[in-house]
Amino acid sequence: MKKIEKIKLDSKYYPELLKQIGDAPELLYVEGNEEILESNCISIIGSRSCSDEGIRLAKKFAYDLASQNITIVSGMAVGIDTAAHIGALESGGKTIAVLGCGFKHIFPKENIGLFHKIIENGGVIISEYFPDEYASSNKFLERNRIVSGLSLGTLVIEAAFRSGTSVTASLAKKQGRKVFCIPHEMDNMHGIRHK
Repeated sequence: MKKIEKIKLDSKYYPELLKQIGDAPELLYVEGNEEILESNCISIIGSRSCSDEGIRLAKKFAYDLASQNITIVSGMAVGIDTAAHIGALESGGKTIAVLGCGFKHIFPKENIGLFHKIIENGGVIISEYFPDEYASSNKFLERNRIVSGLSLGTLVIEAAFRSGTSVTASLAKKQGRKVFCIPHEMDNMHGIRHK
C-alpha cells in the first residue's frame, strides 16, 4: 500500500481548482493516486438516509460520468456518497474520497473496505486532518468545502432542506461552481407542470 503523502498549499502538486477557494486547506494528507487530483471532477452528494431510488441514481450518474473520464468526488459517508464511489468503481473509472477525519480513524467503519477498494483501483483518499484525528460533525461540515472545491460542479441527488448536503451545494455556488440537482422521482413524469 502507498504511504500517506503530504501536499502543501504552495506545492505544484496541490489541486489547482481547490487552490482557488478562499479557505483552501494549508495541507492535504493524501493516499492513493494523487495524479487524479488534477483531473476533471464532479462531486456527487446527498443524504445518508437516502431512498433506494437515490442509491440507484447516484450509482447510475457516477457510473456514466466516470465512464467518460470524469473523476467522481464524494465524502465516503453512508448512503449517496457510498453509492457514488461504488458507481465510479464499477465503471472502471476513478473516484476521490474526502474524509472528515484522519487516516488512522476511518469513519464510518463499515466503509473501511471501500477505502481500500478506492486506493486499489487507482482512486485517491484525501483529508486535511492529522492522521490521529477522529471524525466529528464540525469536521464533516469543514470537509464539504473540499468536496465542492475539487470539482467543476456538484450534483445533488437527495437532501434535506437543512443538511450537510445543502451546505455543500451552497459552498459550491459561493465558489463559482455549477450546482445540479436531480428532481425527486425523476423517472415519473406524471404531474410535472410544463410552462
